[in-house]
Amino acid sequence: MRNVIYAINLTLDGGCDHTNGVPDDEIFEYSTHLVRDADLLVFGRKTYQLMVPYWPDVATNPSETKADREFADTFVSKDKIVFSQSLENAEDKNTTIVRTNLQDEIVRLKHEQGKYILVGGVSIPSLIELGLVNEFRFVVQPIVAGEGRRLLEGISLRERSQLKLVESKIFKSGCFALRYLKQ
Repeated sequence: MRNVIYAINLTLDGGCDHTNGVPDDEIFEYSTHLVRDADLLVFGRKTYQLMVPYWPDVATNPSETKADREFADTFVSKDKIVFSQSLENAEDKNTTIVRTNLQDEIVRLKHEQGKYILVGGVSIPSLIELGLVNEFRFVVQPIVAGEGRRLLEGISLRERSQLKLVESKIFKSGCFALRYLKQ
């Protein structure tokens, strides 16, 4: 059975707004490895529309940094699922739009062969609420934003989840990556 890994970038105060972070080459290299090993990327509509066409455009732009292009190439090559009722079509050939029940579809996907399913975005944490996430990956930016959407905003957890820190990495920029497994 494949695991579901929820990954997101955060500010120190729990903000998830992509405009508050300042990723550098080291963060992109870390993210590239995470995406490279995933079988499938899963997003909600808003996150998908932030990622596409942005990353496909970066992949074709020779003036971008090597780390940016490597992440973009890896991202573009992956199969993606977007959960959306309003998105009419996908701009990326490797993307499938799913309009069915999120829980049922993720349970079905977990039972397929493969390494892991990588989930990202602020609107997908309902998977956490449903108990379907096996692992959490956070990259925390050394920023206090004081505004914007927060992780798990509007989510009502049925029970507290105990997590075990199994890996951490500090980047030169002051960012740090945390990897937690659900116990």
